[in-house]
Amino acid sequence: MSKLIEGPDGRPRCKWCGDVPEFYPYHDDEWGYPVGDDVRLFEKLCLESFQSGLSWRTILAKRENFRRAFDGFDFNKMAGYDDSDVERLLQDAGIVRHRGKIEAVINNARRAQELVAEEGSIARFVWGYEPDPSELGEPQTQSTSPASAALSKDLKKRGWKFVGPTTVYAFMQAMGLINDHAEGCAMRAKAAAARKAFEKPL
Repeated sequence: MSKLIEGPDGRPRCKWCGDVPEFYPYHDDEWGYPVGDDVRLFEKLCLESFQSGLSWRTILAKRENFRRAFDGFDFNKMAGYDDSDVERLLQDAGIVRHRGKIEAVINNARRAQELVAEEGSIARFVWGYEPDPSELGEPQTQSTSPASAALSKDLKKRGWKFVGPTTVYAFMQAMGLINDHAEGCAMRAKAAAARKAFEKPL
């Protein structure tokens, strides 16, 4: 079965982005391009945590609401959240109101501060787990990898929550640690070029 679909401009895209119109800009301009910004990386880990058990469409539709509710995912601000913030967030109909996930990302903000103090940056840490191409199969044929399992294990050891291997693999796909655009997708070469030009955080 083909992993491709014809996009609005007639060029082939990954089949999944044809599910709903809002997936096209996300697929074309964000998914699979390397990211070295700590706040964006932290945001994606949070959003993937919130997605657990839900669809990405649900999370993407609420992304701006999440950004507003969580101070733009500035983990230094989020680390200072207290019980009143948890209650505030539980009353916010614009986000996913799940106490466990809300408390988890606040916890993860504090763990992110510790990680930056120890490793220099979130980017430096996660890019140290960039998968070796030899451990990856054909694009979009797997939901975990040895690297995602290792990064998940390390994050959990550091006290992070809702960061299982599948969640971490989805994070790696989205943040460009893997180019998982389907063979033949018009964006695969664009993502590959961006990865080649990307300077890994040192």
